[in-house]
Amino acid sequence: MSVINESTSEQNGNGQRRVLEAGSHIYCKWRDDQYHKCEIIEKRESEVESGTYDYYVHYNEFNRRLDEWVHESKMDFSRVENGNSKPTSGANEKANEEGNKRMTRQNKRKISEINHIQKGVDEDTKLSAIEKEHEEITKVKNINVIELGRYEIDTWYFSPYPEEFAKCDKLFLCEFCLKYMKKKKTLNRHKLKCDLRHPPGNEIYRNGNLSMFEVDGKKNKIYCQNLCLLAKLFLDHKTLYYDVEPFLFYIMTECDQRGCHMVGYFSKEKDSPDGYNLACILTLPPYQRKGFGKLLISFSYELSKKESKIGTPEKPLSDLGLLSFRSYWTQVLLEILRKHKGNLSILDISNMTSIRTEDVISTLQSLNLIRYWKGQHIISVTPKAIEEHLKVYSKQTTKIEPKCIHWAPMNVPTKKHR
Repeated sequence: MSVINESTSEQNGNGQRRVLEAGSHIYCKWRDDQYHKCEIIEKRESEVESGTYDYYVHYNEFNRRLDEWVHESKMDFSRVENGNSKPTSGANEKANEEGNKRMTRQNKRKISEINHIQKGVDEDTKLSAIEKEHEEITKVKNINVIELGRYEIDTWYFSPYPEEFAKCDKLFLCEFCLKYMKKKKTLNRHKLKCDLRHPPGNEIYRNGNLSMFEVDGKKNKIYCQNLCLLAKLFLDHKTLYYDVEPFLFYIMTECDQRGCHMVGYFSKEKDSPDGYNLACILTLPPYQRKGFGKLLISFSYELSKKESKIGTPEKPLSDLGLLSFRSYWTQVLLEILRKHKGNLSILDISNMTSIRTEDVISTLQSLNLIRYWKGQHIISVTPKAIEEHLKVYSKQTTKIEPKCIHWAPMNVPTKKHR
């Protein structure tokens, strides 16, 4: 393979364009001005510089949320690996590009079918089909930036917005009704007409400037679908977009004189046969690392207590979701053990906290506060060990106040899930 300098990367020795194919590995200049190894996911003709390509890349050492479109000028063509680049004539380039567009349209059409696989199919086969479909559809991020309220937010993942909106580099959203638009001036006109200043639904919690609204997916279908499309921009494994009617959505907001601004949300099934108290959770990026995720989780368990149920989140959790849940479980269990001086069984803790026994056990195991003896899990803890672990949570001051929740369960439970 001939070495091609960065400045002359457009052509090979025969004067033909050299184009990287999906699966190639190359070094690309990142935002830290260093070259990082990445994999080519997809390509497209550059709109900025005619006759060149943009490549969608995944950096080997970074999370998928940092995948991005990069112009070929940022790539070091002397460091191509796997030999997956090939010269392409102008005619072939156009044909390949048209093929990529057709495939994209096919993928977009499939998105509405992802949750409607034929009944009677084996559950494992169904799950495998959903995962395969999800991976194919979502591998390339389609919207780079959104404007939501006073924030401009870089997106992380693909979201199945309608095709005419998905081609926009930047999408403008009304922060109250979540309607999406292609242009800023359209958003400004919409603001003059939109009379919402908080999520539609019932305000079921207020403490200071923090409020929680319960929104029924059946009564407010469009809002909840817009919420799911927004959430998918920041959640890798979310597959619920349009079938929102069986779900309740709990939107946490910060309130000021202009209205109630969404911080994050979680959803739950109205009737979960598996005892899930949370289906999906998201804290918007501007509010992350401020404790809001743990407040959302805490609220979901407070609702479980009012339902007299033992709850657990739907699996699999996202990487950030798992961190938030593990942090919440750890703090709650340590505070319970400190209060009762460790004289509790796993079942006692589960009943007091509404946390499922499996989650209690896995959390205590991660803290080395439990051992298995004569066929039973025994809590083995000292006051000193509890205090050492709790030091990490000493700075958190905001908590959900149960007395501020004004809510009653829809269905009276018949039994608890352990």
